[in-house]
Amino acid sequence: MKISHHSVHQPQCGVCQKHCKSFASLREHSTGSLAKGNCSKIFAERGCSFCMRIFDSPVSLCEHLEICCLPAPFPIDFVKMHWTESQIDTNGSGRIPEAIAMDCEMVGGGSDGSLDICARVCLVDEEEKPIFHTYVVPLIPVTNFRNEVTGITEENMRDAMPLKEVQDKILQILYNGESIGRLRLHGGKARVLVGHSLGHDLNCLRMNYPDHLLRDTAKYPPLMKTNLVSHSLKYLTKTYLGYDIQSGLHDPYEDCVSAMRLYKKMRSQCHPRKDMGMLLAAHDASTNTFDSWKPKELENMTPDELFNISKSNYKCWCLDSGSLS
Repeated sequence: MKISHHSVHQPQCGVCQKHCKSFASLREHSTGSLAKGNCSKIFAERGCSFCMRIFDSPVSLCEHLEICCLPAPFPIDFVKMHWTESQIDTNGSGRIPEAIAMDCEMVGGGSDGSLDICARVCLVDEEEKPIFHTYVVPLIPVTNFRNEVTGITEENMRDAMPLKEVQDKILQILYNGESIGRLRLHGGKARVLVGHSLGHDLNCLRMNYPDHLLRDTAKYPPLMKTNLVSHSLKYLTKTYLGYDIQSGLHDPYEDCVSAMRLYKKMRSQCHPRKDMGMLLAAHDASTNTFDSWKPKELENMTPDELFNISKSNYKCWCLDSGSLS
């Protein structure tokens, strides 16, 4: 029998209770050209277009929108740095929040300037405070600074930090005093790394970080298109947070904050939780919850019973809140 990938963690219509594979699918269901009549009507009256929740009244919706629709962050030049080496939490005191967002700005290398080279990197914590920001010495000659997008000039690179030092600083923040062995197994005190297209940023930094500690807004199924293609960070920010980014020069701090806000919004989703251990096991790719049932038993189950033993094919970020302080 084919394994079902529906679960309580999928976006759900607040009117008819239908589960959708992504928020894009839910948006089409609620507001698209083929939207269900009753769902569309109620959502138009009491639905939040950012988080897709349905509220009891238009008044409740207005109160919610003041929180859900966020203001754009200030550019990095107007924000004070907050991190020092003494803030590394080696005793589990939690002075640095569990999640760290990272963004890199790329300049061009190669004969045609098409090779991406990391020239600037920024990290922020969950409180949106920048904890590391620097220009990075390129490993190969820069042939295109892409100044109209990055705002980076040759002058900026004079005070750039060597890549090895950048790598060490980032890993120091992310590892948080944790051993590599424990980090690879279950993370320990190590930080969750948030970003958009993290694989590309890590490749350009020539770094690795365990997959189970990555939270990539470009690859999180609920935030993807209906055909499971990634949205841009610009689109996700406008659609789910309510403000514009990357209108002119790209600001790495602005992108970091947007990725962090998206992560926290997804992490705060309220899904039924019977038992955290059971939920984590249900999201283990090696676990097939249908194996313990005979085909005949499955055939005799109601849709609700089948749904209760189904699992999603991704780990919902709401599960992070169970392990965060």
